[in-house]
Amino acid sequence: MSCFKYSDSNKRYYTLDYYYKKKYGCKIAKISLNLGLTCPNKDGKVGFGGCTYCSKLGSGDFAGDPLLPLKEQFDSVKEMMLKKWPTCKFIAYFQANTNTYGDLEYLKKNWEEVLTYQNVVGINISTRPDSISKECYDYLETLNKKTDLIVELGLQTTNEKTAKLINRCCSLKTFEDAVKELNKRNIKILVHIINGLPYETKEDMLNTVKYLNKLDIWGIKIHMLHILKDTAMEKLYEKEHFHILSRDEYVSVVCDQLERLREEIVINRVTGDPKIDDLVEPFWLTKKFCVLNEIDKEFVRRNSYQGKRKDED
Repeated sequence: MSCFKYSDSNKRYYTLDYYYKKKYGCKIAKISLNLGLTCPNKDGKVGFGGCTYCSKLGSGDFAGDPLLPLKEQFDSVKEMMLKKWPTCKFIAYFQANTNTYGDLEYLKKNWEEVLTYQNVVGINISTRPDSISKECYDYLETLNKKTDLIVELGLQTTNEKTAKLINRCCSLKTFEDAVKELNKRNIKILVHIINGLPYETKEDMLNTVKYLNKLDIWGIKIHMLHILKDTAMEKLYEKEHFHILSRDEYVSVVCDQLERLREEIVINRVTGDPKIDDLVEPFWLTKKFCVLNEIDKEFVRRNSYQGKRKDED
Protein backbone atom coordinates (compact mmCIF):
# COMPACT_ATOMS: atom_id res chain seq x y z
CA MET A 1 0.00 0.00 0.00
CA SER A 2 1.44 3.37 -1.02
CA CYS A 3 1.76 6.03 1.65
CA PHE A 4 0.50 9.56 1.19
CA LYS A 5 3.05 12.37 0.97
CA TYR A 6 1.49 15.74 1.54
CA SER A 7 4.21 17.39 -0.55
CA ASP A 8 2.56 15.75 -3.61
CA SER A 9 -0.85 17.21 -2.80
CA ASN A 10 -2.45 20.56 -2.05
CA LYS A 11 -3.49 19.21 1.37
CA ARG A 12 -1.57 18.00 4.38
CA TYR A 13 -3.81 14.98 4.74
CA TYR A 14 -4.72 12.11 2.40
CA THR A 15 -7.91 13.28 0.72
CA LEU A 16 -10.33 11.06 -1.16
CA ASP A 17 -10.03 13.30 -4.21
CA TYR A 18 -6.25 12.80 -4.24
CA TYR A 19 -6.66 9.03 -3.83
CA TYR A 20 -9.07 8.72 -6.75
CA LYS A 21 -7.14 11.00 -9.09
CA LYS A 22 -3.98 8.97 -8.46
CA LYS A 23 -5.89 5.73 -9.02
CA TYR A 24 -8.11 6.63 -11.98
CA GLY A 25 -6.51 9.76 -13.43
CA CYS A 26 -9.75 11.73 -13.37
CA LYS A 27 -12.41 13.16 -11.08
CA ILE A 28 -14.60 10.54 -9.40
CA ALA A 29 -18.10 11.61 -8.36
CA LYS A 30 -20.31 9.79 -5.86
CA ILE A 31 -24.00 9.40 -6.61
CA SER A 32 -26.12 8.71 -3.53
CA LEU A 33 -28.86 6.12 -4.00
CA ASN A 34 -31.84 5.05 -1.91
CA LEU A 35 -33.20 1.50 -1.93
CA GLY A 36 -36.01 2.31 0.51
CA LEU A 37 -34.51 0.14 3.23
CA THR A 38 -34.96 0.52 6.97
CA CYS A 39 -32.67 0.02 9.97
CA PRO A 40 -32.63 -2.60 12.75
CA ASN A 41 -32.35 0.28 15.21
CA LYS A 42 -35.71 1.58 13.99
CA ASP A 43 -37.81 -1.50 13.34
CA GLY A 44 -37.24 -3.11 16.74
CA LYS A 45 -34.70 -5.79 15.89
CA VAL A 46 -32.08 -4.10 18.07
CA GLY A 47 -33.81 -0.86 19.04
CA PHE A 48 -36.40 1.77 18.28
CA GLY A 49 -36.17 5.36 17.11
CA GLY A 50 -32.74 5.08 15.52
CA CYS A 51 -29.64 6.92 16.70
CA THR A 52 -30.64 10.11 18.45
CA TYR A 53 -29.01 12.40 15.87
CA CYS A 54 -30.75 10.73 12.90
CA SER A 55 -33.36 12.64 10.95
CA LYS A 56 -36.60 10.99 9.85
CA LEU A 57 -34.81 10.01 6.64
CA GLY A 58 -31.99 8.44 8.63
CA SER A 59 -28.70 8.61 6.77
CA GLY A 60 -30.47 9.26 3.48
CA ASP A 61 -30.93 13.02 3.64
CA PHE A 62 -28.95 13.49 0.44
CA ALA A 63 -29.81 10.19 -1.22
CA GLY A 64 -32.25 9.70 -4.08
CA ASP A 65 -36.01 9.28 -3.99
CA PRO A 66 -36.75 5.64 -3.12
CA LEU A 67 -39.97 5.84 -5.14
CA LEU A 68 -37.95 6.28 -8.32
CA PRO A 69 -36.27 3.40 -10.16
CA LEU A 70 -32.58 3.09 -9.41
CA LYS A 71 -31.56 4.17 -12.93
CA GLU A 72 -33.62 7.35 -12.68
CA GLN A 73 -32.06 8.21 -9.33
CA PHE A 74 -28.62 7.66 -10.81
CA ASP A 75 -29.14 9.51 -14.09
CA SER A 76 -30.67 12.61 -12.52
CA VAL A 77 -27.52 13.21 -10.45
CA LYS A 78 -25.16 12.00 -13.17
CA GLU A 79 -26.25 14.76 -15.54
CA MET A 80 -25.51 17.43 -12.93
CA MET A 81 -22.10 15.93 -12.21
CA LEU A 82 -21.16 15.85 -15.88
CA LYS A 83 -21.89 19.56 -16.19
CA LYS A 84 -19.30 20.22 -13.48
CA TRP A 85 -16.80 17.54 -14.50
CA PRO A 86 -17.36 16.42 -18.12
CA THR A 87 -14.80 13.59 -17.93
CA CYS A 88 -15.65 12.25 -14.48
CA LYS A 89 -16.48 8.66 -13.59
CA PHE A 90 -18.78 7.47 -10.84
CA ILE A 91 -19.15 5.65 -7.55
CA ALA A 92 -22.63 4.28 -6.87
CA TYR A 93 -23.19 5.11 -3.21
CA PHE A 94 -25.88 3.12 -1.42
CA GLN A 95 -26.31 5.60 1.40
CA ALA A 96 -29.81 5.71 2.87
CA ASN A 97 -30.30 3.76 6.11
CA THR A 98 -28.76 0.24 6.43
CA ASN A 99 -27.84 -1.12 3.02
CA THR A 100 -27.11 -4.73 3.91
CA TYR A 101 -30.31 -5.01 5.95
CA GLY A 102 -32.80 -6.54 3.56
CA ASP A 103 -33.47 -9.50 1.32
CA LEU A 104 -30.11 -10.51 -0.10
CA GLU A 105 -31.48 -11.25 -3.57
CA TYR A 106 -33.00 -7.76 -3.72
CA LEU A 107 -29.71 -6.21 -2.61
CA LYS A 108 -27.69 -8.27 -5.11
CA LYS A 109 -30.02 -7.29 -7.95
CA ASN A 110 -29.48 -3.59 -7.28
CA TRP A 111 -25.74 -3.83 -6.63
CA GLU A 112 -25.29 -5.79 -9.84
CA GLU A 113 -27.49 -3.38 -11.78
CA VAL A 114 -25.32 -0.32 -11.11
CA LEU A 115 -22.29 -2.17 -12.45
CA THR A 116 -23.97 -2.08 -15.87
CA TYR A 117 -24.17 1.73 -15.85
CA GLN A 118 -21.65 3.56 -17.99
CA ASN A 119 -18.49 4.77 -16.24
CA VAL A 120 -19.34 3.31 -12.82
CA VAL A 121 -15.98 2.28 -11.36
CA GLY A 122 -17.07 1.29 -7.86
CA ILE A 123 -19.72 0.81 -5.20
CA ASN A 124 -19.91 2.17 -1.66
CA ILE A 125 -22.29 0.41 0.72
CA SER A 126 -23.20 2.15 3.97
CA THR A 127 -24.33 -0.16 6.75
CA ARG A 128 -24.23 -1.08 10.43
CA PRO A 129 -21.71 -3.59 11.84
CA ASP A 130 -24.55 -5.70 13.25
CA SER A 131 -26.40 -6.00 9.93
CA ILE A 132 -24.24 -8.13 7.65
CA SER A 133 -25.17 -11.81 7.46
CA LYS A 134 -22.71 -14.60 6.70
CA GLU A 135 -24.31 -14.98 3.26
CA CYS A 136 -23.97 -11.25 2.66
CA TYR A 137 -20.30 -11.25 3.66
CA ASP A 138 -19.69 -14.05 1.18
CA TYR A 139 -21.48 -12.23 -1.61
CA LEU A 140 -19.59 -9.01 -0.85
CA GLU A 141 -16.38 -10.99 -1.30
CA THR A 142 -17.57 -11.91 -4.80
CA LEU A 143 -18.66 -8.35 -5.53
CA ASN A 144 -15.28 -7.06 -4.41
CA LYS A 145 -13.67 -9.02 -7.24
CA LYS A 146 -15.90 -7.30 -9.79
CA THR A 147 -15.57 -3.67 -8.77
CA ASP A 148 -13.94 -1.14 -6.45
CA LEU A 149 -15.99 -2.00 -3.35
CA ILE A 150 -15.99 -0.05 -0.09
CA VAL A 151 -18.14 -0.93 2.92
CA GLU A 152 -18.90 1.97 5.24
CA LEU A 153 -19.42 1.21 8.94
CA GLY A 154 -20.85 3.62 11.50
CA LEU A 155 -18.85 3.66 14.71
CA GLN A 156 -19.20 7.32 15.82
CA THR A 157 -17.33 6.81 19.12
CA THR A 158 -15.45 4.21 21.16
CA ASN A 159 -16.93 5.57 24.38
CA GLU A 160 -19.60 3.03 25.35
CA LYS A 161 -21.31 5.51 27.67
CA THR A 162 -21.77 7.90 24.76
CA ALA A 163 -22.86 5.04 22.52
CA LYS A 164 -25.66 4.28 24.95
CA LEU A 165 -26.63 7.96 25.18
CA ILE A 166 -26.98 8.24 21.39
CA ASN A 167 -28.88 4.92 21.22
CA ARG A 168 -26.34 3.31 18.88
CA CYS A 169 -27.49 -0.17 19.95
CA CYS A 170 -24.30 -1.77 18.66
CA SER A 171 -21.34 -2.79 20.81
CA LEU A 172 -17.68 -2.12 20.14
CA LYS A 173 -17.11 -5.89 19.94
CA THR A 174 -19.72 -6.16 17.19
CA PHE A 175 -17.89 -3.43 15.29
CA GLU A 176 -14.57 -5.27 15.73
CA ASP A 177 -16.13 -8.52 14.51
CA ALA A 178 -17.39 -6.81 11.35
CA VAL A 179 -13.95 -5.34 10.68
CA LYS A 180 -12.40 -8.79 11.03
CA GLU A 181 -14.92 -10.38 8.66
CA LEU A 182 -14.41 -7.70 6.01
CA ASN A 183 -10.62 -7.86 6.39
CA LYS A 184 -10.70 -11.64 5.88
CA ARG A 185 -12.28 -10.94 2.49
CA ASN A 186 -9.92 -8.06 1.59
CA ILE A 187 -12.81 -5.59 1.43
CA LYS A 188 -11.94 -1.94 2.02
CA ILE A 189 -13.49 -0.49 5.20
CA LEU A 190 -14.53 3.13 5.66
CA VAL A 191 -15.43 4.15 9.23
CA HIS A 192 -17.66 7.06 10.27
CA ILE A 193 -16.97 8.97 13.49
CA ILE A 194 -18.65 12.02 15.02
CA ASN A 195 -16.93 14.77 16.97
CA GLY A 196 -18.80 16.86 19.52
CA LEU A 197 -21.18 14.19 20.78
CA PRO A 198 -22.87 15.17 24.07
CA TYR A 199 -20.46 15.39 27.02
CA GLU A 200 -17.51 13.89 25.15
CA THR A 201 -14.13 15.39 25.94
CA LYS A 202 -11.30 16.02 23.52
CA GLU A 203 -9.62 12.96 25.01
CA ASP A 204 -12.66 10.85 24.08
CA MET A 205 -12.49 12.05 20.48
CA LEU A 206 -8.76 11.37 20.27
CA ASN A 207 -9.24 7.93 21.81
CA THR A 208 -11.62 7.03 18.98
CA VAL A 209 -9.02 7.74 16.28
CA LYS A 210 -6.21 6.13 18.28
CA TYR A 211 -8.34 2.99 18.43
CA LEU A 212 -9.05 3.09 14.68
CA ASN A 213 -5.39 3.73 13.90
CA LYS A 214 -4.60 0.26 15.23
CA LEU A 215 -7.17 -1.45 12.98
CA ASP A 216 -6.83 -2.46 9.35
CA ILE A 217 -9.14 0.15 7.82
CA TRP A 218 -8.91 1.87 4.44
CA GLY A 219 -10.53 5.21 5.26
CA ILE A 220 -12.38 7.42 7.68
CA LYS A 221 -15.14 10.03 7.58
CA ILE A 222 -15.00 12.67 10.32
CA HIS A 223 -18.27 14.44 11.06
CA MET A 224 -19.21 17.23 13.42
CA LEU A 225 -22.36 16.58 15.39
CA HIS A 226 -25.15 18.62 13.88
CA ILE A 227 -28.42 18.81 15.74
CA LEU A 228 -31.39 18.52 13.42
CA LYS A 229 -34.98 19.51 13.97
CA ASP A 230 -37.46 16.87 15.12
CA THR A 231 -34.82 14.48 16.44
CA ALA A 232 -34.22 12.95 19.87
CA MET A 233 -30.92 14.85 19.93
CA GLU A 234 -32.78 18.14 19.60
CA LYS A 235 -34.94 17.25 22.62
CA LEU A 236 -31.85 16.38 24.67
CA TYR A 237 -30.18 19.65 23.67
CA GLU A 238 -33.25 21.70 24.58
CA LYS A 239 -33.36 19.98 27.96
CA GLU A 240 -29.66 19.89 28.92
CA HIS A 241 -27.93 22.48 26.69
CA PHE A 242 -24.76 20.39 26.42
CA HIS A 243 -21.70 22.09 24.94
CA ILE A 244 -21.53 22.43 21.15
CA LEU A 245 -18.02 22.68 19.76
CA SER A 246 -17.09 26.03 18.26
CA ARG A 247 -15.49 26.08 14.83
CA ASP A 248 -12.07 26.73 16.36
CA GLU A 249 -12.48 23.85 18.81
CA TYR A 250 -13.56 21.54 16.01
CA VAL A 251 -10.63 22.50 13.78
CA SER A 252 -8.21 21.87 16.64
CA VAL A 253 -9.70 18.43 17.35
CA VAL A 254 -9.68 17.38 13.69
CA CYS A 255 -6.04 18.38 13.23
CA ASP A 256 -5.10 16.51 16.40
CA GLN A 257 -6.95 13.45 15.09
CA LEU A 258 -5.38 13.56 11.64
CA GLU A 259 -1.91 13.87 13.15
CA ARG A 260 -2.55 10.55 14.93
CA LEU A 261 -3.80 8.63 11.88
CA ARG A 262 -1.49 6.57 9.69
CA GLU A 263 -0.54 8.22 6.40
CA GLU A 264 -2.21 5.51 4.30
CA ILE A 265 -5.69 6.00 5.80
CA VAL A 266 -7.77 7.90 3.24
CA ILE A 267 -9.64 10.86 4.71
CA ASN A 268 -13.00 10.84 2.96
CA ARG A 269 -14.50 13.71 4.92
CA VAL A 270 -13.47 16.18 7.63
CA THR A 271 -16.74 18.08 8.01
CA GLY A 272 -20.42 17.77 7.20
CA ASP A 273 -22.81 19.92 5.23
CA PRO A 274 -26.29 19.71 6.77
CA LYS A 275 -29.34 21.27 5.18
CA ILE A 276 -29.77 24.70 6.76
CA ASP A 277 -33.57 24.42 6.95
CA ASP A 278 -33.24 21.35 9.19
CA LEU A 279 -30.38 22.64 11.34
CA VAL A 280 -30.65 23.64 15.00
CA GLU A 281 -26.90 23.89 15.81
CA PRO A 282 -24.11 24.65 14.98
CA PHE A 283 -24.66 27.12 12.14
CA TRP A 284 -20.95 27.51 11.44
CA LEU A 285 -21.22 24.09 9.76
CA THR A 286 -23.13 25.67 6.88
CA LYS A 287 -19.90 27.35 5.74
CA LYS A 288 -18.19 24.12 4.76
CA PHE A 289 -15.34 25.63 2.77
CA CYS A 290 -14.47 27.98 5.61
CA VAL A 291 -14.07 24.97 7.88
CA LEU A 292 -11.88 23.21 5.31
CA ASN A 293 -9.76 26.32 4.88
CA GLU A 294 -9.30 26.68 8.64
CA ILE A 295 -8.11 23.08 8.89
CA ASP A 296 -5.58 23.75 6.13
CA LYS A 297 -4.38 26.92 7.83
CA GLU A 298 -4.06 25.20 11.20
CA PHE A 299 -1.84 22.51 9.71
CA VAL A 300 0.37 25.19 8.14
CA ARG A 301 0.50 27.07 11.45
CA ARG A 302 1.60 23.87 13.22
CA ASN A 303 3.92 22.87 10.38
CA SER A 304 2.21 19.49 10.66
CA TYR A 305 0.50 16.79 8.59
CA GLN A 306 -1.40 13.51 8.78
CA GLY A 307 0.55 10.84 10.63
CA LYS A 308 3.04 13.14 12.33
CA ARG A 309 2.00 11.87 15.77
CA LYS A 310 0.70 8.45 14.74
CA ASP A 311 2.80 6.56 17.29
CA GLU A 312 1.50 8.45 20.30
CA ASP A 313 -0.51 6.39 22.77
